[in-house]
Amino acid sequence: MIRTVLRPAVVVGVGGAAGVSAVRRLGRRGIPVYAVDHRRSPLGFHSRYSTPIRTSDPDADAAGFVAGLLELAERIGQPAPILPTRDEDLNAIARSRDQLGDVFLCPFPPWSVLQAIQSKRHQILRASEIGIPVPETSIDGTLPADFPVLVKPSAPAGFRERFGVQALRCETARELADALTAAGRYEPLVQEFIPGGDGALYTVGAYLSATGNAVGVFCGRKIRQSPPRVGTCRVGESVWVEELVESGLELLRALGFVGIAQVEFKRDPRDGRFKFIEVNPRLWQWHELAASCGVDFPWIAYLDLLGKQTRPVTSRGRRGRWALTFYDNLRPAFVKPPYVDPFLARDDPRVALSHCARVARRSLARR
Repeated sequence: MIRTVLRPAVVVGVGGAAGVSAVRRLGRRGIPVYAVDHRRSPLGFHSRYSTPIRTSDPDADAAGFVAGLLELAERIGQPAPILPTRDEDLNAIARSRDQLGDVFLCPFPPWSVLQAIQSKRHQILRASEIGIPVPETSIDGTLPADFPVLVKPSAPAGFRERFGVQALRCETARELADALTAAGRYEPLVQEFIPGGDGALYTVGAYLSATGNAVGVFCGRKIRQSPPRVGTCRVGESVWVEELVESGLELLRALGFVGIAQVEFKRDPRDGRFKFIEVNPRLWQWHELAASCGVDFPWIAYLDLLGKQTRPVTSRGRRGRWALTFYDNLRPAFVKPPYVDPFLARDDPRVALSHCARVARRSLARR
């Protein structure tokens, strides 16, 4: 029997849930996966499904990062799908597409388009232009509404690593001034804080082909974030909201986007409307929930980038939950099974062991 050797794929940024999940989703299908990261020992390097490749930090040495990818491309020997999971890696690859475009297949538009999409200011303006409700926002640092307000990065790359949160919540004028100063390099904007808990945050995940067709669509919501209100997903669930799916796809097409993206909204209890929050033009932290609901974005991207036709799939009618059971210095997020955890998997135990050991070390260090 002749065994078919599948073309390798490359996942860039494998230190967190998004990267580990992408490595596993592809690896379990028999696809050789190169896990690329500039850090010494990211979790994805411990996966049985990965071949670790360490590169330069794209922020500190963009030329070295690109050179490392070109060296990997030579090793692979044929154009390979490449899936970045961090804005820093995504931007570096997109900026160097003239060098990398012949050896890697990219699930995102050219830099001339992506550069604008990576501006939260541009996202908000475009959403408003096509009639999607947005929070009251100031792009010049003035106060758009009563306190509390959020200071958010228009240029998000590196913001979460610097501050540990997605946005800075400010209760006073002094806090606002300090936050604007601290976030200066990220082109901060000031936005009204929409009331409501973490459960009011909804996500539309989509893969748009080069012709704009929605090949895969997922819809879900967060149940809990860490830290609350301004953090990342700790517990999430799938839920289909047709209105959001239509708005999310309309916005992505209006932005000229192709590939994998997450569009986030928040339901405003004051008027019951869903307000646009942001677009992330890449795989997001809890995309494995989409896969458990039949919308496997890494696999969809792999097939589409190789020119293989795929039947459009959605998560409509599929229910599931996702949780980071153990996370830093926080109590375990015990969720009633069944649910998926991006790190705990019976078929890939080294990732779980490494993750739990790191959580334990950090917890002890903070006592």
